[in-house]
Parts: sequence; structure tokens; C-alpha cells
Amino acid sequence: MPNLEATLVLAIVVGAMALFAFGRMRVDLVALCVLGALLILRLISPSQALSGLANPATATVAAMFVLSAGLTRTGLVQWLARQIDRLAGKTELRLIVVLSLAIAGLSAFIVNTATVAIFIPVAVVLAGARGISSSRVLMPLSFASQFGGVCTLIGTSTNILVSTIAVASGMRAFGLFEFAPLGLVMVAVGTAYMAFVARWLLPKREGEVQRVDKYRLADYLAEFRVGEESELVGRAWRETKASADPEITLIKLIRGDEELWRPTTTEMRAGDTLLLHGHVDRLIAAAHESGLELRSETVDDAVLAAGDVKLVEALVPPRSRLVGRTLQSSGFRRRYGTVALAVQRRGKVLKRRLVDITLEGGDSLLLQGPASAVSLLMRSSDLVVTNELTDLFLRRNRAVIALLILIAVVGVAAAGIVPILVAALLGAVAMVLLGCLSIEEAYQAIDWRVVFLLGGILPLGVALRETGAAAWIAETLVVPLASAGPLAVLAGLYIVTAVLTESMSNNAAAVILAPIAFSIAGSMDVDPRPFLVAITFAASTSFATPVGYQTNTMIYAPGGYRFADYLRVGGPLNFIFWGLAVALIPILWPF
Repeated sequence: MPNLEATLVLAIVVGAMALFAFGRMRVDLVALCVLGALLILRLISPSQALSGLANPATATVAAMFVLSAGLTRTGLVQWLARQIDRLAGKTELRLIVVLSLAIAGLSAFIVNTATVAIFIPVAVVLAGARGISSSRVLMPLSFASQFGGVCTLIGTSTNILVSTIAVASGMRAFGLFEFAPLGLVMVAVGTAYMAFVARWLLPKREGEVQRVDKYRLADYLAEFRVGEESELVGRAWRETKASADPEITLIKLIRGDEELWRPTTTEMRAGDTLLLHGHVDRLIAAAHESGLELRSETVDDAVLAAGDVKLVEALVPPRSRLVGRTLQSSGFRRRYGTVALAVQRRGKVLKRRLVDITLEGGDSLLLQGPASAVSLLMRSSDLVVTNELTDLFLRRNRAVIALLILIAVVGVAAAGIVPILVAALLGAVAMVLLGCLSIEEAYQAIDWRVVFLLGGILPLGVALRETGAAAWIAETLVVPLASAGPLAVLAGLYIVTAVLTESMSNNAAAVILAPIAFSIAGSMDVDPRPFLVAITFAASTSFATPVGYQTNTMIYAPGGYRFADYLRVGGPLNFIFWGLAVALIPILWPF
């Protein structure tokens, strides 16, 4: 049995895993709660509590966010995205292959959430031009970003994190391209799977990416106020032009405390409220033509009065500052000049009291506003416009500089001239000093939730190791597996990590399991490196659920996917990668 301190640490681990899986609390808040519990119970010292924020992995990850932003803001990634149209041909197969290889290559050096955010509208437009449903290309897009991320040390924050834990435990750090041999095999196999096998499993929902089907706008209810200058004043509904539109129905008229249902013969007065049902495009047009004002209770404090109204779809990425806030508290209308007509969340369409809905990562918003407001949306790092392809305000004269900075960072780190931390930090500073980014954009580029997640959860690994909890878990696991040898342990660690990653933060799963892997290796007197590689790859490739990896969440709404789609397409791929890892890791990293 574990001692008291180890038991307390294990209880905290179980509680943290439950909170991560439940998903009601932000991952960084859960991590800080873990840190607080460890301090209150005196399971770690104050200096150990700060070790997470002072960890090289935390600083390196922050610097990589800045490097990625420099590449995107100078237009390099966008330029590449537009070249894909020339290479993709006319067939679905070729489009999937070209998109997958391009995304995988970029994700090896750029934060994959940023890459996927840029490529979602590109993939939607390219698919639409070829008559292909977006659901056929967005899942390969997300999965390919994960294939590419495992090819280099800087491909994902998990890779950097595990390498740092290895160094803290006295092991040699992983090299910049040490993961590449196995990573490239997974890119090749994963791309072939998505192109030749998954195409029979991917959903084909025609029109799912179109606003009408996706938000059920033909079944939209909205309240309009009859204005003083409205042409409806003094007229009955059946006498109006709008009544002849088969896609618009007057449900009721509200006058003070009185409600009249289907009042087709009642003369309307200024100040009356009309509840109309129909297609949102027709409702907006009728309101403009008749001088009706959209009630603030329906979709924000706004009036539809512009003639150049446009419908735009925008995704709330997982790292958006809008997550956890409502449209009202974030000042959405004031900041972006648009009104939210509907929200799609995991296949469900929300239309009522939108201003009070707390936004979540992965939500897809249907926004209405003047065409000039689209540029505001495109410039924001808190939203991804998924149905527009317009140029951002890019610094193209700095594109070559940004590329040279990235090459220099990769080159000096790969040559061992300086550690990856030093190279990444110097590269981030150079991006700002040489004008690729402003200092404000650099701060905005950093996903502070990931930083505080690492800062709060890394001390848990210290507690697991120093209280003996990791050793106790290792001994408990080794007893049934020891007779089968280290290969069986490696296979088991990969599966456990993959399962945990599907339901909680991949970084948290890696931090919890890495100390256990060291203890298991010590008990079996083998090199822990193969075990750490297995944990790294399992934590960085999550395909079976929409919540297992941020990029999976990002494509959920734009692709019109359902939970079962991920399990059907991604589940077999998880098993394929497990088989590749078990077969190749012992060869590339012998025990």
C-alpha cells in the first residue's frame, strides 16, 4: 500500500483526471487547483510549486507560439494555402493527399492549431469549388496536423514537455529531429489511410457546410418591432408584400400586454412587436424593405438597417479569449460590428437568448452585419472565419525575414549550437525586433492557458515522483506485465495514454504518465526512452473523439460532424498507430 503522502497525491491525480474529463472547468484552472492542493497539503515546497512556470518547456512553448504568429502574420502560411489550389487537381483523392501533406509539413514547425485555423476556410472553399462536401476534407486536415506534429521536437507542446521531464530526471534531451523517423512513417501511413480507406468512412453530408442546413435557418423565429416610419403602420398583415412570401409567416402580434395569434386582419401600429417565422435571409430582407427593427431581446442590441448585410460564419477556436464569456460581456457587437443570429455547438443549434450564452471552444457562430465588418473578423485572433477567403492585413515585406528566422532557429537547435529553449526565445525576440510582429501581437499569440496548464500540472509530476506514488503505480503495473517483457509494458503505456488523451488534456496525460514510465523502467532495469516516446506519440495523436485534441474540436462545427464520425474514422487509425509504435519504437529506441 502507498504511504499517506503518496495516497494524497494519487487522490489529487484522480480528482484532476475527473475534472479534465468532465470538461466543465478550464484546463488551466484545473491545473492551478492541483497546484493549490499540493501546496496546502505540503506535498511540494513553494520552490517546487514555481518549477512549472520556470520550466524550460513552458518558456519554449510560449516562444513557439510567437514564432508561429510571425509566420502567419507575414503571409507565408496563407501564401502556401493558396498554392494548394494549383496542386490539388480536380479529384477528391488528390485534394485530400495534397492538403494532408501540406498541413503535416507545416505542423512540424508551426503550432498546429494556428495552421488548422488558417486552412479551414481554404479547405472549405477548395472543396466547394470541386463539388465536394467539407466533411470529406476537414477531418483529414485535423488528423494530418497531428501526424506532422510528431515529426519534430517543436511540433507540439507535448513533445517539448516530455523532453524537459526527461532532462529533469537525468536523461539526455530528445533531439530536434529525433522523432522524425517514426513521425514520417506515421505521416505516410496516416495520409494513405485517409486517402484510400477513410474516404469510405468519412460522412458525405451534402449541404452540411452551407448555412441553411447547418443552422436550420429555414426554421428561424425572430421578433421585430414596427418602427415609426415603417410602411406597415396602419395596414393589416395580409395587405403587405411580406405576407405574399411563402417563406415568411406571422406567428403573433404583441401590443403591450395583449398577444394576437396570426392576426392577418389587424391593423398594425408603431411599437407593435411581430413574431415572424421563416428563412433568415427572407426575414432580414423583409425587415429592411418594411422598416422593421430586430428586437434586442432576440440577438443583441442591434437594428437591421443596412442594405449591404452579409451572413458570415465564424469559429471560436479553443484558445480564443471569447471562451468562457458571453456575447454581451465581451462587447461582441461593439468590437466586430456584427450580430449573432445562431450558435452551433456539437451539432445543436442555439437561437434564443444568444447574448447570455457562455461561449465554448469549437462553437460556430452565424453572424450578420455589413460587408465592411468582415475585415474586423478576419483580423481577430479570437475568431476563424470559415466561409470567407480574404487577405488579412499582412506584412508581406517581412515574409522572407520571418522564414529566415525560423530556419535559423531550427538550424542552430538541430546542430546543437544552443538548446532549443535559447533558439526559440531568440527567434521570438527577433520576430518582434525585425517587424514581423508587434509586441502586442506577440503577447496575444501566446496561449496563456497552455502556459498556466504547464505551470500548474508540472509540479504534480514532481509530487508523483518524490512521494513514491509513481513507484507504487509502477510496481502495481509491472507485476502483471513483467513476465511479458518491456514490449508489453510499452504497448500498455501507449494504450493508457491514448485513452486518457481522448478525455483530458494531452499535456496533462503526459505529465501524469511520464514519472510512472521512469519508475517502471527502473523496476525492469531498462532504458526509459522507448516508454517516453510511446507516451509522447500517444498523447500527440488523438483521433477517436472531437474533444481529444484541439484541432478535432475546431473542425467539428465547420464539417458538420457527429461524435460517431470520429470514432468510426479515427478509432481504427488510433489502433494502426498503436501497432506502428509497438513495432518500430523498440527498433528505433532499443530497451
